[in-house]
Amino acid sequence: MSTTIGIMGGMGPLATIDLMKKIISHTPAIKDQDHLHVIADNYPQIPDRTNAIFGKGEDPTEYMIASAKRLERAGADFILIACNTAHFFLENVQQSTHIPIMNMPLETAKHLNKHHYTSVGLLCTDGTLKTKLYQKACAHHKIDVMTPSEELQKNVMNGIYAVKAGKLSKGESELALASEILINQGAEAIIAGCTEIPLVLRSTNAVKVIDPTVILAKEAVKLVYELEKLNI
Repeated sequence: MSTTIGIMGGMGPLATIDLMKKIISHTPAIKDQDHLHVIADNYPQIPDRTNAIFGKGEDPTEYMIASAKRLERAGADFILIACNTAHFFLENVQQSTHIPIMNMPLETAKHLNKHHYTSVGLLCTDGTLKTKLYQKACAHHKIDVMTPSEELQKNVMNGIYAVKAGKLSKGESELALASEILINQGAEAIIAGCTEIPLVLRSTNAVKVIDPTVILAKEAVKLVYELEKLNI
């Protein structure tokens, strides 16, 4: 395989590793050499995306542009961003590089439409919620997106930051509570709309969890094989 995947990572580091593991697990390989070439720029110094969106922190755009350029110079053919909220800044970052950046919310909305979902719950950061990244992506496919109450969203954020801090059991309990409430309110499934959430929240008999990181990984693998066919 000559095609190379670039991962803009560090937002956070565990989510970056998770995306890489999912690329590996969804690659049809029987030996090391069958796996895909992946370059990850694990760059935790990128400023907090949610704080920036709310005007409480430094704009991460220039840091993301620097990461994109590093990946391009290193030989990446396209880029994945291992963070949902960071997609709010995608347009300006895309303009800075000559290689395409895949859009996780758009790929997730396509997946939901393909599988005939009409109403889903969304767990994500305050930043992703405010920017309506998933609501806008799903609106193109007439999919209703249910979001937590203001009080319940506090549980979601507590859960996300618990995972970032390595407190996985606390994160799981906070996020499981929120997902169950949205399911009880009529959601057919829950979008794990922050890359920390799938690290602790899994599908059960009662709750179907849609993992955008898995969707992105599968689409990235698919794109590599499509590009390889074109290069034959």
